[in-house]
Amino acid sequence: MRFLDRFALAMALLAMPATGAVAETPVERGRYLVTTIAACGNCHTPRDATKKPVAGRELSGGFEFEDPGLGQIVGTNITPDEETGIGQWSEAEIVTALRDGKRPDGTLIRPPMPIPVYRQLSDNDAAAIAAYLKSVKPVRNKIGEPHYRVPLPPSYGAPIVHVPEPSRADKVAYGAYLSGPVGHCVLCHTPPGGGKPFDMSLAYLGGRELPDFDNSSGVAVSRNITAGSKHGIGDWTDAQIKRAITDGIRPDGTHLSRTMPFAWYKRIAPADLDAIVAFLRTLKPPGTE
Repeated sequence: MRFLDRFALAMALLAMPATGAVAETPVERGRYLVTTIAACGNCHTPRDATKKPVAGRELSGGFEFEDPGLGQIVGTNITPDEETGIGQWSEAEIVTALRDGKRPDGTLIRPPMPIPVYRQLSDNDAAAIAAYLKSVKPVRNKIGEPHYRVPLPPSYGAPIVHVPEPSRADKVAYGAYLSGPVGHCVLCHTPPGGGKPFDMSLAYLGGRELPDFDNSSGVAVSRNITAGSKHGIGDWTDAQIKRAITDGIRPDGTHLSRTMPFAWYKRIAPADLDAIVAFLRTLKPPGTE
């Protein structure tokens, strides 16, 4: 089976009815997604002089970084502050912002917000994230303006009407959902090409230049995280893959840049880590099927 066919199959399996889901409130589910696999705070939480997130100001924006492909980015305030955050947005408007990339005033949300994959967030998960964001402590923090070197996309596509709940019973399919729509790993680990910001024929093969959150003037290059043994992670054990995800440490003991949000990934549930690894194991580089 071809690489993209396998990915498409995993996405199709998300349409299956959910089974074995853990009972939790929308706010609890939203808290889990935002503070773990979605790692929203990696971009939306301000940092101190040592590049560590500032405690007590989570999700209040103001973190500035240079994206090699986009320009000077400033993380926005997504706490429910009425004046400087999203306090005046309804939960439905937050869902529209997440999946359609449009603010309540009709303006388009710019990259690097991962709207292309957030469009596949399930109805329940998008609503849960919105409910959680409305529940967090409001933090007043007026941020500066970003400066882009690329034009905005005209739109992200037709409005999303319905995305079914993924089946957690199918480990590979659920791992694809966590790695794609929720965690947007696919966007960081897919290079541009063919005049497009993401060449999906090279999905998960790495090579994308990203801001280095450990060095404001540096550039991090994403790794090939397919199951290839020469350039990917096929020779890594499951435990080594999980250690890289949650601790930012490669099998050889070297450390990943904090662009990889392992500080958030530390709290990913074991079953979800298992699903992510199971999905990554299915990703064969082109020409190796």
